[in-house]
Amino acid sequence: MKELEECLEALLAEVKPIEKTEYVALTDSCDRILGEDIVAQMMIPPYPKSAMDGYALRAEDTLGADREHPVTLQVVGELFAGDCAEIPCRGGCAVRVMTGSYVPEGYDAVIRQEDTDYGEKQVQIYRSVTAGTNYCCVGEDIREGEQILARGIHLRALHMGLLASLGIHKVPVCERIKSSILSTGSELMAPGTPLLPGKIYNSIAYMLRASMERQGIQVPFTEICGDDKEILKKQLKKALDVADIVITTGGVSVGKKDLLPEVLEELGAKKIFSHANIQPGTPTIGSVLDGKAILSLSGNPYAAYANFEYYFWELAAYLTQDASLKVRRTYAVLSDPYPKVNKLRRFVRAYAEEGRVTLPTAVHASSVLSNMRDCNCFIDIEPGRELHPGDEVKIQYFK
Repeated sequence: MKELEECLEALLAEVKPIEKTEYVALTDSCDRILGEDIVAQMMIPPYPKSAMDGYALRAEDTLGADREHPVTLQVVGELFAGDCAEIPCRGGCAVRVMTGSYVPEGYDAVIRQEDTDYGEKQVQIYRSVTAGTNYCCVGEDIREGEQILARGIHLRALHMGLLASLGIHKVPVCERIKSSILSTGSELMAPGTPLLPGKIYNSIAYMLRASMERQGIQVPFTEICGDDKEILKKQLKKALDVADIVITTGGVSVGKKDLLPEVLEELGAKKIFSHANIQPGTPTIGSVLDGKAILSLSGNPYAAYANFEYYFWELAAYLTQDASLKVRRTYAVLSDPYPKVNKLRRFVRAYAEEGRVTLPTAVHASSVLSNMRDCNCFIDIEPGRELHPGDEVKIQYFK
């Protein structure tokens, strides 16, 4: 048996990151992955502007000014934010300006209005300033030709402001990956149909689909396939045609109707791993066909979900180069007893909060789903380890 880390590493080595780019509206680009470097095509600010309400002037004209010895300047113009006019600069002159307004050529500082008498034709200056005071020069924030954002970053709200300041309204982003879900088993029925004797409703697909869509992953294919080898082949091909990753559930063990290993082989899929050192979900298979990963999970709900959480998000993060898709793994202190000693590594459903982890249930069967409502993680227990309250354990939060 291989360790999970070894299985995951082998699977990642067989696929390549998806580098397709699409352009979306700026308003739709938040939380997407940037598909290209963004290089500024302009200066920000594009003109010299005032950082204060006050008066644009020459700093040298304020030399020695204070409240006892004010300097008087002629007010030769007034500019508001949005105005743009060249007002000739002469010694002893000032231009009334507002925050964000254009500062005409030759004026090298702005004195705030609180340090003046607010004069309209003449203004008294009550303090001296140096060149550059309250003055935003061209390109002070962003220089033309400067790389502002690098390909592969996860776009957040603050990035929206940067892009908007450059006038960018269409943003190159990486295409979102698509994942198909194919649930196998003649016993499965879709919710909304009358349940027939010997049948159960398909629950796993809805858990997995919701989990993926919540993270922005598209799920264009969600189907149930009975235990028929030829139909399973056709359905698997359809699932591959419309997705970058295919998730299958059921049919991976050694029963007479566990057809998936045989179907994968006949389709020419390369098996990367199976029967890893883990419970539940030991029969999970990882394979690659046509450069696309196929993750074949158990038909038991918890077994499928736990292995999906371990493998899928690392795979999705690698394909998209989006580190935010990675799962959170950490350590916590166990509050409850777990007396069972397992021969294999085991994922035990649990609830973690503020550094402690509890077991909300005494039932750990992989077919039981109801107690998952009280869980937010699983405990990753090493083979042969005996656990006691107060022990530090490794946990992985559900995505």
